[in-house]
This record gives sequence, C-alpha cells and structure tokens, in this order.
Amino acid sequence: MNFDFSDDEKMVQEQVHRYLNDNCNFSVFRSVLEGNEPYAEKVWQGLAEMGVQGTAVPAEFGGVEAGYLTLCLAAKEMGAHLAPVPFSTSVYLFAEALTRYGSQEQKEKWLPMIASGQLKGTIAVSETVEEARPDNITATFGDGRLNGTKLVVPQGMVADVAVVIARKGDALTLVLAELDGVGRTSIEMVDPTMATATLSFDNTVAEELGGCAGDTKDGWSALADIYNRAAVLFAFEQIGGAEKALDMAVAYAKERFAFGRPIGSFQALKHMMADMYVALKLAESNCYYAAWALQNDADDLAVAAAAARVSATQAFQLCARDNIQVHGGMGFTWEFDCHLYYRRSNYLTLVLGGLATWEDKLIAALPADAA
Repeated sequence: MNFDFSDDEKMVQEQVHRYLNDNCNFSVFRSVLEGNEPYAEKVWQGLAEMGVQGTAVPAEFGGVEAGYLTLCLAAKEMGAHLAPVPFSTSVYLFAEALTRYGSQEQKEKWLPMIASGQLKGTIAVSETVEEARPDNITATFGDGRLNGTKLVVPQGMVADVAVVIARKGDALTLVLAELDGVGRTSIEMVDPTMATATLSFDNTVAEELGGCAGDTKDGWSALADIYNRAAVLFAFEQIGGAEKALDMAVAYAKERFAFGRPIGSFQALKHMMADMYVALKLAESNCYYAAWALQNDADDLAVAAAAARVSATQAFQLCARDNIQVHGGMGFTWEFDCHLYYRRSNYLTLVLGGLATWEDKLIAALPADAA
C-alpha cells in the first residue's frame, strides 16, 4: 500500500508554500501577535483566491473538491508558516461540521461562503475550566433560540458564525448560530493570533444542524466524529511547525560558532536534534496513515486520528522547545523567532483537548485484543 502523496497533491502543496513564503513571513505573524490586526486579512483573501479554503468542500457547494489528502498538505504549510488566519477553525471544524451534519439547505447556504473566504467559522464547546464532557454542557437550545456561555473559543473574536453544542431537552445537539450581536470577551492565551474568546449567547437565533435533528445523531457523538477528522488536519499543522522548528535549530547550529567550531558539532546538541528528528519522523508516519484513513473514511479512523494527534503534539512541543535550547540565551528573547513556534505548539496542544485526552482516546479506540 502506497501512503505517499500524488504529484498533483504535492503540486498544490508547493503552490501554497510559495504563496505563504512570499506573503506570510514572521513580520505578518508579529503584526497580529502585537495586536495591529485581528488576523492577516490579506493572507486570508489570497488563500481564498487560490481556492485553498475550499480544498475539501464538494464542488456542488462551491468548493474545489480536491480531497482530504490535498487539504492535509495545505494544513502542513499553514503550520510551517504559522499562518495567523482563521483557517483551522473555518475549514477543519466549521466546514467539516456542515459537510457531515448539515442539511442540504444549510450546506448550500454556508459552504460556498466558507470556500470563497467570505465567511469565517468556529466551533464552541467548553463551558468550564474542566475538560468538556456530556454532563457539563449546560448551554440550551429550544424554539430556535440558544442560551449559554462558551469559554476558550478559538478565533471567537473574528468568526462570523459558529457551530455550538447545546442541550435540547435531555439530549445534546449541534446548532448553528451567527455571531453578529453575540457577546464576545477576548481571552489572553499563549498564542494571541488565535483570537480566542468567550462567547455569551442570550436568546440568540440559531438553527439545529439537519443531521442532528430528530435524534438522528446524538450531538456528542457528532462532535467526537468532527474532532477525529479535525485532529488529522491539526496533526499536519503540527508536523509542519515541528519540521520548521527543527530546520531553524539545524541552520543556527551550523552557523553559530563557539570555541572555534560550529555548535552543531557538539555531542549534546547532536543528540538533542537527533531526538527532534526521530519524534518528527514518527509523527509523520502516523499522520500519513491518518490522512489515508480520513480520505477513505476508514473504520479505524478514530485510532489513526488519535495516534497522529498524540505523536504530532509530542513532536511539535519537543521541536519548538528544543529549538529555543539550541539557540541558547538568544532563543529566549523577543527578537528571535523561536518563541513564535513555541506559542503555536502550546496552543495547538490544547485546541481539541490536551495530550492526555487524546492518549485516553487512543487507548479507548484500540481493538480489545490489541497487545
């Protein structure tokens, strides 16, 4: 079985790479980081003109329909360039929720706007500082109205619309709510470019996703499915960031001299960078299989997604942290770019639930007879 990507998929990746390389350097990230703009709007619109937001959106809903393998490679470039745009929340979470569980009418209305970059979306789940669980979801939906507060919503400050998990009677369901007029409170996070917010819904007009209506699909099960699919895409962002952090460390180790020779020749740094490389390659292996499972909606997608998520999280955290160590005292300064990857690595670790959560999911998803 060949798990490599096709030439066409790699060509799209190269196009995204060239665009971001030319238009999304560290100065763009820092502009958003320092609060000069909520997100890189020019980058977002440029990606939309290339059709990147619509990569996996069906053609009948205005998308490119290039498939999830292509989207995985685009996600890797987003991670490598730390693109400060609401791409992950709009494409991996909101668009996936609509594609999987929206009615035909909902898909026709919202997906073309996502694919064209006209709309920015997100998903709102947590309500407490504890891990979200079915029993601590208290937001309510009834008679077309949504009430409740959602904490730590990624891109909540810039999103136009959100998919929200809420209680409908005794069951949980997914509802869609426009965010115009919804109360938003900015939350200071390790990566401010993710525009995280608390959203307060007060009799907000909302509609149930068609695939969750009539108890066709329990909202919590639907959310778990969306998270599994998004986890693969986030994992590709993470390995993209990990690879770039490793490249930064290696480049610096070659050009920085101490005691008359490059610091990369010292055994301690050799071992450190070798560990970074091994972690990255293990994550890549898991991510490649998960991409295949996502593309083919495989039966073991839950296992593949959890394995990719765990290994990619570990790789990105290790590479981002040790990149700073390789740079030494300079690596801890604001002027150097090492901390930009460290910020993103820590944020992505938590965006779908922490590492321990996904380790538990991996164990739970393994076959009962697994060794």
